[in-house]
Amino acid sequence: QVQLVESGGGLVQPGGSLRLSCTASGSIIIIYTMGWYRQAPGKQRELVATTADDGNTIYADSVKGRFTVTRDDSKNTVYLQMNSLKPEDTAVYYCNAEILYRGGGVRRQDSWGQGTQVTVSS
Repeated sequence: QVQLVESGGGLVQPGGSLRLSCTASGSIIIIYTMGWYRQAPGKQRELVATTADDGNTIYADSVKGRFTVTRDDSKNTVYLQMNSLKPEDTAVYYCNAEILYRGGGVRRQDSWGQGTQVTVSS
């Protein structure tokens, strides 16, 4: 089994910054894609940003130019630097990773973290 643990959420004023972190643990062989999704109250979960093991990154249009996703494969960790935050960025942010790991053989798993709350408000 693989686990993802997030940290870094909180309350911030509009225009402020936050940095989210997510670390994967377990008998990991390779992490293909790591990234972030978010879900606001009454809305569906949506992609925020992802980064693949080949360096390819994808951003939602709503966060381009404000958010940056990076990964440190030596630490099995993905980060989301969020700048110029807006009230509409308020949501629970979930880490997601597609991972190849050892567990009764070699397995591939799409894993989710427990979520971390980000609130942008004055």
